[in-house]
Amino acid sequence: MDLTRPDGSALRVLVVDDEVNLAELIAMALRYEGFETAMAHTGRRAVDTARDFGPDVVVLDMMLPDFDGLEVLRRVRAYDPGVPVLFLTARDAVEDRVAGLTAGGDDYVTKPFSLEEVVARLRALLRRAGARDAERQNVLVVGDLVLDEDSREVRRGDVEVALTATEFELLRYLMRNPRRVLSKAQILDRVWNYDFGGQANVVELYISYLRKKIDAGRAPMIHTMRGAGYVLKPAE
Repeated sequence: MDLTRPDGSALRVLVVDDEVNLAELIAMALRYEGFETAMAHTGRRAVDTARDFGPDVVVLDMMLPDFDGLEVLRRVRAYDPGVPVLFLTARDAVEDRVAGLTAGGDDYVTKPFSLEEVVARLRALLRRAGARDAERQNVLVVGDLVLDEDSREVRRGDVEVALTATEFELLRYLMRNPRRVLSKAQILDRVWNYDFGGQANVVELYISYLRKKIDAGRAPMIHTMRGAGYVLKPAE
């Protein structure tokens, strides 16, 4: 399986476990396999990190010190409905495994487990998620914003948004990289296909056009990261 996102960057895994050493071991094994990783050791931190990191899959311990994995799953899925989740459960906690899968978890492994088993389960989850994505690969969805690459239709909620060809390409690039800060240079290279040199303000101009059409009168999705670039993420 190709462990990359459409833009070529590594797939992201969020590892959530209050046993710090175990979380670090899992993260290390995943980095060795080519994943980008982030860790959290409490439920609250897991939810915040998932929002900022934008993982492609989550490894989630059922038992956490503040609230349990089911609550983490509920909160993360509220703004990222499709992210696959692999639960970590105690060997004798059958009810936890049933509850996790019933609540929408995609798979589980029981402690103690081998790192190879975790990696194999994650690969299988990502393959299944990729198969689902392939069926709708021409439709990009971030929050309530939907872009159909075939029909070139864009909707924010129930409202259709009319875009010019360049606005469409810019929005498509932002939506292919949700929650990722994109520099003006990256945007120029990918949307306009050449370097504008000193005319990087063309990016600012088209971002302002998009904001007027996508964000006007709504909770904003396009954000300026001063000195770094722009990021598109679901409205909070």
